Formats: sequence, structure tokens, C-alpha cells
Amino acid sequence: MTRLGTPLSPNATKVMLLGSGELGKEVLIALQRLGVETIAVDRYENAPGQQVAHHARTITMSDPAQLKALIEAERPHLVVPEIEAIATPVLQELEAAGVVRVIPTARAARLTMDREGIRRLAAETLALPTSPYLFCDSLEELQAAIDGTGGRKAIGYPCIVKPVMSSSGKGQSKIDGPADVKKAWDYAMAGGRVSHGRVIVEGFIDFDYEITQLTVRALGAGGQVETRFCDPIGHVQVGGDYVESWQPHPMHPAALEKSRQIAKAVTDNLGIGLDGESSGLGLFGVELFVKGEDVWFSEVSPRPHDTGMVTMITQWQNEFELHARAILGLPVDTTLKSPGASAVIYGGVEAKGIVFDGVDEAMRVPNCDIRLFGKPESFVKRRMGVALVHDSDVEKARGQAKKAASLVKPRSDG
Repeated sequence: MTRLGTPLSPNATKVMLLGSGELGKEVLIALQRLGVETIAVDRYENAPGQQVAHHARTITMSDPAQLKALIEAERPHLVVPEIEAIATPVLQELEAAGVVRVIPTARAARLTMDREGIRRLAAETLALPTSPYLFCDSLEELQAAIDGTGGRKAIGYPCIVKPVMSSSGKGQSKIDGPADVKKAWDYAMAGGRVSHGRVIVEGFIDFDYEITQLTVRALGAGGQVETRFCDPIGHVQVGGDYVESWQPHPMHPAALEKSRQIAKAVTDNLGIGLDGESSGLGLFGVELFVKGEDVWFSEVSPRPHDTGMVTMITQWQNEFELHARAILGLPVDTTLKSPGASAVIYGGVEAKGIVFDGVDEAMRVPNCDIRLFGKPESFVKRRMGVALVHDSDVEKARGQAKKAASLVKPRSDG
């Protein structure tokens, strides 16, 4: 993008987000601050991002006909996938026809829409270190993969089972022994975004910690693509779902260097467009396991990452602003402003149109800020908000963020 237009005018720069949850909402806000006309698309009405965008559209994004019709009707300059469950062949078709530019590329959207595409790219094409893994299409295949029957090397116990397509860790579980296998299979089938009946089973890596390495591909002063890195983000996951994160996470210099080498290798490849050049732009969340100086690739999202919400209080430009600037061809700054932490605020109840008590108490926690996402329906374990705290001491920030989150009390007002 060499120029930015005026929203709701013939000169508007139009960006469409496919997926408009809490992460998409922040991207939309960042785009609007730059005068971009925004179109928020989701599978349900009044999604968080739809509440702040110029235009709200509700379709089944995994339906090729619906997705193609919407893009052709709206004619955005950029299409930004924010979730996995999208009819990516349509994006490839429209990108190839010159109808739209997909962020970072339509190929990247296809490869990362499920765990199979990205794992095969990382392990088999790029030869990056990963955990041992197999893909399974039935409960029987899952058991055989764990046991090593049928001529395959045993994954063994403990292991991790995930649906090939899911979001925020849904459907992911750890198997410690034979009694857990069927339960893990059933949970994966229930948690998958699209019912593929296919899972990945991974050997368990005895890591010291895991990080998210936010990686930004943006244009430099000479118009060339440059890769920038944010400070590493540590995080805690429960059942594969992020519950707290902090930045920076202390790392051995050798491990940090390996992490960034792996992140660059993956994002360089995902940036390859129709011209064969690695020209795709945007922010990527690269998840990595670390033990001492050893690093293993886990997953990558070609978009802002849930653990990166901490950057709303730790960086001069948070991950959403970095993504918006990068995709528009603008300069970026990944500088850390202050150490800090985030903690999830869960719904706690099953209800629509809930209310939140205790927000004032939470905001009295020193150096704290609160974000409530505005989701129209609450579930017990649905993320409804996040507490953010900055402090020179990361461990203190973590404790204060968890305290602040615990003070916010969602409840039904029915």
C-alpha cells in the first residue's frame, strides 16, 4: 500500500478481516486509527470486532460460495484471515485472479489453516526440530500410533493429541496412559473447528518452558522486506488454552538466537507469494518449546497471537498495531516499553449479555488495565477479558495481573 485513503469515500483503503473476535477487534481498532475502512466478518452477529468496524458481515467463512460472493461484492484491497476455519482455496483463487491480496499470502492461509500443513512444512520441508508426530483418522489409528503397531515408530506415553483444526487450544489434551486415549479422541472431535475426524498425536517434549516469538515482516526504508522480533513472551497454558503470559521471558542467549532462526525460517517460507518471492507482510506468532539451549518448533499463526495480548501494556507498538502497520507497508517498532504480564478473565457462567462486577477494584491494582472483549455470550471457560499489568519486576507483574483478573466477577443479570 503506497497511500492511505479516507474511509467511506471512493478513495478508501478497505481491509476485510475474516474472524472478528477479541484479537480481530484490536486489529480493526489499529487499522481505523490509520484511517482505514474496515469490514468485520464472523460466523455470528455482534462479534467483538463487528462492534467497532465500519461494516459488519455474518457468513459461514468455511463455505466457499458465501466467502467468494462476499469478497467479490465488497472488493477490499486486503483480506486478513484471523481464524483457521476459512475456505482457503477460494482465497487462493481470488488472489491468483488479482481480485484481492491476502495477508500474508493465500498460500500461508492454506498451510496454517490446520496443523498438518504447517507441521509438514516445518519438519519435512524446512527440517526444523519438532516433536515426533503422526496424523490419525480414527481412534484405532491413534492407538496404533501411540503403540507403534502397523510398522510405525511408537509415539509412546505421555503424548499430546490435538484436532488438526481448532483455535485457542480447544480439543487438545495430554495422554498419560491407555485409559486416556478414547477420552482424548472424543475431546478432540468435540473441540475441532471443522469436523475433519483427524488428529495429530505428538510425542511429549520435556521442555523447561514454552514461548511465543512474535515475528514481524515489514517493509524497510528501501522497500525491502525486513524481519523484526519482539522480546520473547512466556506463557502458561491449561488444556492448550492460554491463561497468562508475560514479557520478556528470560532466555539463554543461544536459545534466543535459535528461536529467532527458526521463526525467521518459517515466516520467510510463509511469506512466499504467487511471484515466488518472500514478500508477504504481517505479524506471526511462532510457538516454541525450550530446554536449556535446545529449541523445538511447535506451531505458528500468521496473525496476532492470544499470548501477545500482553503487548498492549509492554510495547510501544502492540502486536495489533504492528500487524496493521506491516500489512499496510508502514514502518514498525518492536521496542519493549516495560516488562509486564496478562491474565485471562473467564466467563464463569453460561449466559448471554452478562455483567461484570469488580472492574473498579481490579483497576486499583497498581499499574493495571482491563480489557473486556464485549462477547455477546459467556461460557464458563470462554475468554471474556484480560487483565494487564506493567512492572519492572516480571514476577510481580504476573502476580498482580492474576489478582486483578480474579477481582473481575462476570455474572448473569437475568
